[in-house]
Amino acid sequence: MKAVRGKFYFGGVHPHGRKELSQAAALETMPAPGAVTISTSQSLGKPAQPVVEVGQEVKMGQLIAAADGPISSDVFSSVSGRVEAVFDGTGANGGREKFIVIKNNGLDEKAYLPPLSSPSAEEIKTRIKEAGIVGLGGAGFPTAVKASPKTPVDTLILNGAECEPYLTCDHRLMLEKSEEIARGARYIAKALGVTNIIIGIEANKPDCIEKFEKFDDIKVVILRKQYPMGGEKQLVYVTTGRKIGLPPALPADSGVVVQNVATAFAVCEAVELGKPLFERVVTVSGQAVKNPKNMWVRLGTSVREIVDYCGAEDEKPKKVVQGGPMTGLALASYEVYTHKTTSGILLMNEKEAAAYEPTPCVNCGKCADVCPMHLMPMNTAFYASAGDFAAAAKYGNTLACIECGACEYICPAKRPLIQAIRQTKAEMRKAGGKK
Repeated sequence: MKAVRGKFYFGGVHPHGRKELSQAAALETMPAPGAVTISTSQSLGKPAQPVVEVGQEVKMGQLIAAADGPISSDVFSSVSGRVEAVFDGTGANGGREKFIVIKNNGLDEKAYLPPLSSPSAEEIKTRIKEAGIVGLGGAGFPTAVKASPKTPVDTLILNGAECEPYLTCDHRLMLEKSEEIARGARYIAKALGVTNIIIGIEANKPDCIEKFEKFDDIKVVILRKQYPMGGEKQLVYVTTGRKIGLPPALPADSGVVVQNVATAFAVCEAVELGKPLFERVVTVSGQAVKNPKNMWVRLGTSVREIVDYCGAEDEKPKKVVQGGPMTGLALASYEVYTHKTTSGILLMNEKEAAAYEPTPCVNCGKCADVCPMHLMPMNTAFYASAGDFAAAAKYGNTLACIECGACEYICPAKRPLIQAIRQTKAEMRKAGGKK
């Protein structure tokens, strides 16, 4: 289907993409590590509960932690071998997580689900849940919940924007696995009971646009190169013209469901191969790594082993980021392990990660000018710095923030706006819990 141009949306920024570092690196498979350390916190919502014990033998794809409630997801072993430990440790964000350590026996013995042939809508929904699939664009929301919206929907939108700088994992997946992504999209559409499928792809990926134009049942919308084009609210408006209200409004309230292209690929494998989600494509990039790559990486692989596989450091990195530079987490060490939502590992040198001391706000209003949600980030930062988080949330409308980082990127005073926003949200959640 011939591609069409998407609509214009207000706000956003245009950071240097740095895609050239890794976009030509074809997908390759990183050898499984000698041991994996798998977190039970693999999705938005409650952590899964371990169902294995130390000393137990497990197979690749076997359930090792069961979902605890509807907004949670099952966790599976990414290798075959022996459970060495179950312990509480510190995750990449500094929070406490439970980890399961499995020593790899090198046999890759599989414990997949039975493949499905011509599955019904209910069978697809069940399979998505059984396979532990979550949104692989970064949010980690359980896909089975999205596949069962509470309001009628008529459109499925595939997110192929990949607007975050440096990351090219979705680009390579769309280029090399377009058929599987298309089939996965059709399974999701069948589960939703819709026939209208749209894929939004940024204009800087003409090779991917060409790949998806060959599908008669998928409408390709060319997106402007603009960050955060991949945000759900922005993507829905640009591709359909529909607007989503402020929280708690969801895309489904406007008749659409949004899924990342990598999620669609995972659904295809779960349906056709019975493969649970235990590996994903990760971009390793930045000017401080010797060989940038796009690789299939098993969950629970340490960042240290990933960096070593890519030829180690080309120079001493100033900052190491898990995810993208706009929304990712700066890592304190390499002793961090990949999750379902780990899209990238970036080793940034002094020039790339130049850090400036924040100076007082100059009241320029640029943060509000670029906010795609029409918010007032400076108000959040002002009141949060004074410890008045209720006022910060009220006058900054902070709970509607999508944490894209555009405000902090554009700020000439280099104020820690995202830090203030996240702190305000955390304090408001805490206050809500007390009430």
